[in-house]
Amino acid sequence: MKDLLIRTISGIAFIIIIIGAILWSPVSYVAIMCLILTGMMYEFLSISLKGSRMAGTILTIATGIAIFLFLFFINGYGMQPLYLILSLIPVLFIFISGLYVKEYNIHKEIRTPEGEIRMEDNGYERSPFLLSSLLYIAVPLSMCNLIVFDPEGNYSGTLLLSLFIILWAADVGAYCFGTLFGQKNGHRLFPSVSPKKSWEGFWGGLLCAILAGIILNYTGLLYITLLHSIILALLIGIFGVFGDLVESQLKRNFGVKDSGRIMPGHGGMLDRFDGALLAFPIAVIYLKFFIII
Repeated sequence: MKDLLIRTISGIAFIIIIIGAILWSPVSYVAIMCLILTGMMYEFLSISLKGSRMAGTILTIATGIAIFLFLFFINGYGMQPLYLILSLIPVLFIFISGLYVKEYNIHKEIRTPEGEIRMEDNGYERSPFLLSSLLYIAVPLSMCNLIVFDPEGNYSGTLLLSLFIILWAADVGAYCFGTLFGQKNGHRLFPSVSPKKSWEGFWGGLLCAILAGIILNYTGLLYITLLHSIILALLIGIFGVFGDLVESQLKRNFGVKDSGRIMPGHGGMLDRFDGALLAFPIAVIYLKFFIII
């Protein structure tokens, strides 16, 4: 009961902060999104690099923030898209920084049980995670900048907030339905990656996502047609689950239970926003190509 109370209080506080930051001003929006981006990238790289490559981690996070900021100013304030390539400058130094990691320059040969000769792992094989963190985290979050300005260039966080609400509704629905109907006699959704997730939870989460989309449409917060609202909710509900499973696979392969401890009862930033990393890019693509907002 105590754990549930802590989880509920921290979850409500988290939601209030996100809603306030998105609706208050573009400055607070940028601040909270850059904070989330930094936390997620740091957790991802701490897991995958096992605490090594601090210089590379800092340069990679700097690149992610630069991508986010440049796309924000390009989409909302008329900055020339050419400036986006400046965000790639830290990437060059990411590769250079690898030269100064002592372990990477120590090469030992080992013989496999099959009699083959190969190089002993020295950590260098984990270097690609630096760049994959940009594609996995920085790019999806930066895509949110494409929907926080109206056609006249005015900042408006209501559409992005709608995406968050739908995703949260799906998470709550999946948790409730999974707990009630999927724990004992339920059908496992993806047991090799996440044993606790069930099909009952999946369908419950999808139902709640659709209901949230319909309610948001009728309240006017989600200012698109009802059909588009339902389709958008379906996409977020489905790809949010995929995002959750992808992060679960990452943690399972590295033997980690939670990505961090920043949120009592919830884990880290990556644990809280994993669904958004796959759901939001799909939602933004749908909004831009099929609704033309």
